[in-house]
Amino acid sequence: MADQIEDLVKEIAAKHGIAVSRDDPILVLQTINARLMQDSAKAQQQMLDQYKEELEALALRWGADAKAKAERILNASLAAGKDAMGRLMQDGAREAAASVRGEIDTALGRVAGPIHAARRIGTLNLVASFLTFLAAVLALWATLH
Repeated sequence: MADQIEDLVKEIAAKHGIAVSRDDPILVLQTINARLMQDSAKAQQQMLDQYKEELEALALRWGADAKAKAERILNASLAAGKDAMGRLMQDGAREAAASVRGEIDTALGRVAGPIHAARRIGTLNLVASFLTFLAAVLALWATLH
C-alpha cells in the first residue's frame, strides 16, 4: 500500500507539477477509493463464484435432464422397434404358415386321387374276394350234395 501511495505522489507530481505530501487529504481519498475498490472486487469475485456454482448446478441438472430424456427416447425407440419386429415376425410366421399350408394342400391334392383310386381298387378286390369265397363255398356245397 505504501508503494502505491509513493507511486501516486510521483504520478501527481509528474502529470500536474504539484507536490503532494503523505498527509494530504487527496491521498486519504485515494486510500478510501482503493479500499472500496478492493472490497468491491472481493464482493464481485464472491458473486462470480456464486454465479459459477449456480451455472455448474444448472449444467449438471440440464445434463441429468438431457440424459433422462435421451433414455426415455431410447427406451421408446427400443419399444417401438421391438413392437415392429414382433409384428414383422408374426406377419412372416403367417406367410410361412400359409405357404406351408398351400404346399400341403397341393401335395394332398396330388395324393388324394391315387388314394381314392386305391380305395376303389381295394373295395373291388374285397368284392372279388367275397365272390370267389362264395363261389368256392357253392362249389363245395355242390360237390357234397
